[in-house]
Amino acid sequence: MPPRESPTPDEAAQMLLHKDEEYDMRFPSYLGFWKRSVPGLDEEPRFDMYDEPHLKRKRQILIDHPEIEDLYGYDTNTVWITLATVAVQVGLAYLFGRVLTDWHWTMVLVAYVVGGSLSTQIGIIFHEFTHNLCAATSLQNRWVGNIANIPLVVPLAQSFRRYHLEHHTYQGVYGYDPDLPLEWEIRLIGNDPVKKFFWLIIYGVMYIGRGLAQQKQLSRWELYNWAWTLACDLVLYRLCGARGMLYLATSVLLGFGLHPGAAHFIQEHYTFRDGQETYSYYGSGNFFWLNIGYHNEHHDFPLVPWTKLPEIKRLAPEYYDHLAYHTSWCAVLYMFVTSSLLAPQSRVVRTLDAHRYARKNLKVPHSSEFGALAPVKAEFAVRMKKAADLAMQKIRARRFSTVQ
Repeated sequence: MPPRESPTPDEAAQMLLHKDEEYDMRFPSYLGFWKRSVPGLDEEPRFDMYDEPHLKRKRQILIDHPEIEDLYGYDTNTVWITLATVAVQVGLAYLFGRVLTDWHWTMVLVAYVVGGSLSTQIGIIFHEFTHNLCAATSLQNRWVGNIANIPLVVPLAQSFRRYHLEHHTYQGVYGYDPDLPLEWEIRLIGNDPVKKFFWLIIYGVMYIGRGLAQQKQLSRWELYNWAWTLACDLVLYRLCGARGMLYLATSVLLGFGLHPGAAHFIQEHYTFRDGQETYSYYGSGNFFWLNIGYHNEHHDFPLVPWTKLPEIKRLAPEYYDHLAYHTSWCAVLYMFVTSSLLAPQSRVVRTLDAHRYARKNLKVPHSSEFGALAPVKAEFAVRMKKAADLAMQKIRARRFSTVQ
C-alpha cells in the first residue's frame, strides 16, 4: 500500500483516545481493540491506532520468562538442510533435463509435489538466514542464503532479507510493510472466489512485485545476489539444459502459488479474528517446513532459531494458548477462497505517526501493576469499542451513500 504518514480525520479521532494514557492498554497479550475488515461492508483494511504488537509482547513475556533469552542463537543444522535441498533440486533438474526428457506430465507433477515443496522450504531457509539464525556471522548467513538461492534461478535471497526485516520493523504500516497487499490488488480481487483463487496461484509473483513497488535502489548485497545467480544459472544451463531450467522455474511458480507450503503467507497476518493480527499454525507441516508455522513465537522472538520455537510456547503458555491458531494449511487456503469474510483487504494497517507515537509513549506495565490497571483497562476497552463501532458506522455509511 502507498505510504501514508498521517491518519485520516476518523483515524485521528481514534488516536486521541490514548493521548492521555501512560501504558499500552493492550497488555498483557497485546491484542487490539479493532474489529476485522469485512468484505462487502468495508472497502479497506482495518485501521489500528497502536504500534505493531510484538516488540511489546516480547518485553512483557521476558518480564515473566527471562529464561527465553537462553534460546537465542543459531542452528547450523539449517546449513546441512540447505545443502541437501539444493542437491536434490539440482539432481531432479538434471534428471528431467538430461535423462527423462519425454516425461512431460511427470515432470509437472514432480515440480509441484517435490520441487514446489523444496522451493518453499528454500523460502523458509531465506527466513532463517535473514535473522542470522544459520551461522555465527552475518557474512556466513548471507552466503547460506546465496547457496539456497541456486535452484530458484532468480535472485531473491538478499532482497527477501532486506524487505523481510522491514516487515518486522513496520508490521502493518502503510507503505512501509512490503507484506501488505497493494491498493490495486484489494480493488481488483475484491471478494470474488475465482479472482481470489487465481490471486493465490500468482501470490509468489505478487510478493516480489510489492517489493519492487517501493522503487528502492538495489543494495550492494542485492547486486552480489544478481551476479551470483546469473553465474549459477549459466552453470545450471550447461549441466541440466533448458528443460532442467524449466523444471526449476516451474517448481518455483507452483511452490509459491496454490501450495500447502505457501499457505503460511495467508495464515500469518490475514485477520481471522477481531483484535488478532498474527496467527500461528500448529500442524504436521512444521516438521518439513522448519516450524515456519510458529509465527507469533517468531515475531515475538526473531532471534530464536526454528528448532527452538516450540520451546517458547512451552515456557510461556499463558501468552500463547489463548490465541487463535490454525491446524491445516489446506483449510487456510480453502477458507480464504470460499469465505465471504476473507479477502486481500483482511489485514490490519496503521500510519507511521500512529506506530511511532504508540511505540514511544505507551509503556509496557510490569505484571505487578496489572491489578491496579485492570479497571482502567476495562473502562478504556469500553471507550475503544464505542469509538471503533462509530468509526465503522461512519465508513460504511459513506460507502453506501456513494453507491446509492
